[in-house]
Amino acid sequence: MEYTVQKLAKLGGISTRTLRYYDEIGILKPARINSSGYRIYGQEEVDKLQQILFYKELGVELDSIKDIMTNPDFDRAKALKEHKQKLLERRAQLDLLLENVDKTLKSMEGVITMEDKEKFEGFKQKLIDDNEKKYGKEIRDKYGDDSINKSNAKLKGMTEEEYKEVTRLGNEVIEVLSNAFATGDPAGELAQKAADLHRQWLSFYWDKYSKEAHAGVAQMYVEDERFREFYDKEQPGTAAFLRDAILIYTGIKK
Repeated sequence: MEYTVQKLAKLGGISTRTLRYYDEIGILKPARINSSGYRIYGQEEVDKLQQILFYKELGVELDSIKDIMTNPDFDRAKALKEHKQKLLERRAQLDLLLENVDKTLKSMEGVITMEDKEKFEGFKQKLIDDNEKKYGKEIRDKYGDDSINKSNAKLKGMTEEEYKEVTRLGNEVIEVLSNAFATGDPAGELAQKAADLHRQWLSFYWDKYSKEAHAGVAQMYVEDERFREFYDKEQPGTAAFLRDAILIYTGIKK
């Protein structure tokens, strides 16, 4: 079966403008242009659109989707199996949050007693899942499955007080780092305070802290585009500034 832009857009639940944009950037071109100048899409394009929408649903950026799907080694069946696994993980996360809500309601009604630790299980699992989704492959390749699994287990085992403290520390790192960046001195008092706060924050997750690993993470913040964008989103250059501050703090040379 063949589709015009309007029919395929309606089928996929997207706008015709989106389809035209996909054509412009080369991620989804029509099978042909008919004699009237209309874009015509066939079964292969329908399947490609489905794949694109799967990736978008999983939060993959459009540039990355294009790189994946235009790779000569792209395996659609393998990609679908990976999509299925990710969706199952997401469903498990939603089930955990729903269970948490049900328990909270029953606790409010006096039906059950809910321990404080249970109130945060769903949120901690979501944090783990989000980190795995964004950075899992890189950090597992760099530090190994055992270290990451221990880190995740440590997070899941946090008390309510510990969870609140690590959240507070994470926010304080960003705040102090922003003020330190304005000084332009990674060896300054504020920058070194940010580095120390960062160490405290990491220690909540790591099974064992080391200066070498701390310096390695700081370098990864600069080398990995996603980490760099996170720190640089307000002030470009912040990731490199934090790295330099941590290298000074740890005494590890570049």
